[in-house]
Amino acid sequence: MIPLRDDIPSRTTPVINYLVIGLCALAFLAQQASSDQSEGIISGFAMVPLRLTDPDATPVMQHRVAVQTPRGVEIQEIRQEIGPPAVPAWATLITCMFLHGGWMHFLGNMWFLYIFGDNVEDRLGHFGYALLYIGTGVLAGLAHLLSDPGSPVPTLGASGAIAGVMGAYAFLYPHARVLAVLPLMFVFPTFVLPGPVFLGIWFVIQLVNSLGSLAGGEAGGVAWWAHAGGFIAGAVAALLIGRSPLGHEAVKDRRF
Repeated sequence: MIPLRDDIPSRTTPVINYLVIGLCALAFLAQQASSDQSEGIISGFAMVPLRLTDPDATPVMQHRVAVQTPRGVEIQEIRQEIGPPAVPAWATLITCMFLHGGWMHFLGNMWFLYIFGDNVEDRLGHFGYALLYIGTGVLAGLAHLLSDPGSPVPTLGASGAIAGVMGAYAFLYPHARVLAVLPLMFVFPTFVLPGPVFLGIWFVIQLVNSLGSLAGGEAGGVAWWAHAGGFIAGAVAALLIGRSPLGHEAVKDRRF
């Protein structure tokens, strides 16, 4: 499911939300311009769990690739050493939030942030929203770190922080509605769901995949625990801040 819009207009300009989107865009363009991301931006600013759990270790990734040899195609393992960080290892919990693995990763993250972030910033204020975004992003990174502390694989993307924004949205706007589309081959049906239901389905998918990764399943290169942990952190943060959920009366007359 892909959200198209919600029915809660912002009362203020989401300055911080736009700033985050802009910083992510600049970082992504810098990644695209980099001739060797593995030894440059990604190795310098991505969060590598092994760096935090064992600062003296050198992270080494192993890849299986098909290689044409005189005897035919053979599968060989390639070892790739991850270069040193450009900032202190703990700081990569923050810098990794502005990096992305590809166009779909970047566009998907920014679209979800655009849909849900403005309303959360509207309720928490600019400073409160900035704290929520960075704080839940760090907690999401720590959730991924705890799930796989010895991983040498660089972790990048704002997904954990955006999951935190979504968790806060689900708590702060229980009566919101989301217009979504479900791509099915050549048809694209649209439908309206309550905001918490849409986000709840998303969260359950992340949680199921997180539990599957602990059970020995393939994570597919996705930090599922960062998504689930960030969502929970965002909902709890919104609860602790003490902002009451938006009442039904405030949104009952809105239409798409």
